[in-house]
Amino acid sequence: MISIEFEEPTESTCECCGNVTVRLTRFVYRDGDAHAVYYAQYTAGYDEKRLSGLLGLGEWGEARTPDKGVAFRIWTDEKDFKLGLVNAADSPWSHVTSLGRILDREEALKH
Repeated sequence: MISIEFEEPTESTCECCGNVTVRLTRFVYRDGDAHAVYYAQYTAGYDEKRLSGLLGLGEWGEARTPDKGVAFRIWTDEKDFKLGLVNAADSPWSHVTSLGRILDREEALKH
């Protein structure tokens, strides 16, 4: 069974528009064992409706954490949600090392 641990969101003020930016950290478990972690961020009231995310991939266990990260975006058009992979440099977490090296888009597509 898959379960998700919901940490409290954190909020800050967006430097470019002054709206509230919300950041989420979520831990995913499979049958009670650590399975994945992801970060998500969106800015409420921003003209472009999108969510930026980072997913940790790799082995989990005692004293082990993911060795790769994949950056993604979710956005909407007039009728659908869209999902795409992005380069590490385009991620709000480009500096994060706790999930291992963040793959660029082409690397993530091949993975």
